[in-house]
Amino acid sequence: MSDTSPSGRMVPIEWLQGAFTMRAAAYANVFDVLREHFGTEKAVELVGEATRRMGVTMGAKFADLGPADLPGLKDRFLGGIPAGEVIFQPEVRQCDDERLEIKFHRCPLKEAWVAMGRSDEDLELLCKAGGAIDGGLFKAAGFVFKGETWKPGEEGCCRLVVEPGPAAA
Repeated sequence: MSDTSPSGRMVPIEWLQGAFTMRAAAYANVFDVLREHFGTEKAVELVGEATRRMGVTMGAKFADLGPADLPGLKDRFLGGIPAGEVIFQPEVRQCDDERLEIKFHRCPLKEAWVAMGRSDEDLELLCKAGGAIDGGLFKAAGFVFKGETWKPGEEGCCRLVVEPGPAAA
């Protein structure tokens, strides 16, 4: 299976999964080093801040949709994830003028951390830190973000909840 890259070239899905696996390894290694030096709480905070900043940068391409075009946001956000239907298996649970809710049934980062043998506790912490990217993205685009990352015992992965930003009121 292949998908089209931003350059328009077809990219095998294995390459995309490999890129996500490398990103997951980078997050995990940075997390481990920070945890060794500063403790768990500070490690989650620092990795989360780094990923939040990545999201802020990404949010610029959605800013014209803020603060209230949730259907447009859904289409552009999901349409911009290469092989997203396969890699993330998103389920749009709600999309109207009041709320956009998307449940991801898979996550290549979480799957890579599981394959690395990470404990459920580490998975929860890594998902929290890595998931800060979503808050940065949606807030930078002018929306309110109320999503939740994976916790032990839950199916799938994160749940994105986005509502119109304050300027829409």
